[in-house]
Amino acid sequence: MNRPLRRVAVCFLVMVLALMGRATWIQFFKADTYRSDPHNPRLAIDRYSHPLGNILVDGAPVTGSAKTGGTLAYKRTYTDGPLYAPITGFSSQIYGSTQLEGVYREVLDGSDSRLARPSDALLRKRPKAGDVSTTVDARVQKAGYAALKGKKGAAVALDPATGKVLGMVSTPSYDPGAFAGSAPADRAAWDKLEKDKNKPNINRAMRQSLAPGSPFKVVVGAAALTYAPGTYPDVDSRTDADSPYPLPGTKRSLPNEDPTAPCEDATLRVAFQYSCNNVFAKAANTLGQDKIQQMAEKFGFNDPKLDIPVRAAKSVYPTGMDKPSEAMSGIGQYNDMATPLQMAMVASAVANDGTLMKPMMVDELTDGSGTSIQSFQPTQYSKPVTPTVARSLQSAMRTVATSGTGTSVQIPGLTVGAKTGTAQNGVNNSGTPYAWFLSWAKNPDGKKVAVASIVQQSDAARAEVSGGSLAGPVAKAMMKAALQ
Repeated sequence: MNRPLRRVAVCFLVMVLALMGRATWIQFFKADTYRSDPHNPRLAIDRYSHPLGNILVDGAPVTGSAKTGGTLAYKRTYTDGPLYAPITGFSSQIYGSTQLEGVYREVLDGSDSRLARPSDALLRKRPKAGDVSTTVDARVQKAGYAALKGKKGAAVALDPATGKVLGMVSTPSYDPGAFAGSAPADRAAWDKLEKDKNKPNINRAMRQSLAPGSPFKVVVGAAALTYAPGTYPDVDSRTDADSPYPLPGTKRSLPNEDPTAPCEDATLRVAFQYSCNNVFAKAANTLGQDKIQQMAEKFGFNDPKLDIPVRAAKSVYPTGMDKPSEAMSGIGQYNDMATPLQMAMVASAVANDGTLMKPMMVDELTDGSGTSIQSFQPTQYSKPVTPTVARSLQSAMRTVATSGTGTSVQIPGLTVGAKTGTAQNGVNNSGTPYAWFLSWAKNPDGKKVAVASIVQQSDAARAEVSGGSLAGPVAKAMMKAALQ
């Protein structure tokens, strides 16, 4: 072979070897990467080639599947989609999946290895999709949604004994079935949702942190009774708090919402009853931010990985504050931030005699035949306060419901505790204040429920915005549904 031919042969040999090496590298080392690439159309074709498994509420499916007649043979459908959207999230042929649809995607589409049976491999048969059973009580969910309708807000109801999420509502909501397919109408529905100024696709119950306002005083009260028993021996001892409270190092004083309320030197019980800012601002300065941070974190603040199993936005108690800011943070302002889920955890721990159970939204995962592949048991998150301190806070919160700012939430036959509040919104409180309501209830059998609700915006005039009048009815409706 002459030299030119030999060079061409060697060149072709090198090219063949390179091609073989590239193919081998892709098949053996990059196969999983390409297989799981979300832009791989085969993934969507495979996922929607058969009916999906369902998400269950009270044992009944709130999801389904419908034939499309297209390449993507089935698409997700939803029963009462806007009602359950904060629970289910969405599963879209174009836009992916969120919430429980996303967390348990492999169970719901049948690709989870736990669903496979020996016969499936022999018959080259895809395992039947599994189901996700939630902890949600349909009555509680419907009650909260109906009470919030027409308002921008959210609410969460927890079972204090187990941490189970009984209801999670966010309004305005959206219909996840409107863009579950891949037709032009689905794209149009998605575009409309994305452009909506009210952002209905945000789960305000657990994915949006806002200033908690006066309900945060429960955390400060817990810290005072726990870390300064000499100064705050019980909820009925005087606190030596000036009204209005002079902010340290400034010429400004912090007033109370009601200047006629008996907040001067008030007890913690009276301070809860009338939501006295002076008492809790002074307590924050007396205790110091490190102690309050310690207590807040026991309740779940500053936890960046709170998964229920959907990850919640972090609720924040700030650090590095000066004394005036420290005082303002003691009444739930400054840079305090909390989700309704977080505030429901505070109420839950108080109602459960000081033990906080980790919130959980799913009871069990089952295969296509209904056999359990994984069950979830209640787990303790922390013990923020002792039973003695918890019962003292329960007593003070009962006073709020019987003769304080939360009387509108009284429910015949139930013992109710509450803490109302509004939180400033915007620079110099230029926005409409947020109305908060924190509560728990117990029936004669000892069964309990804890609820946190917030109304961010409603038709009420600014002067009429209050936790008791706006957010209270939402909490009341959910507590009644849970216990009556």
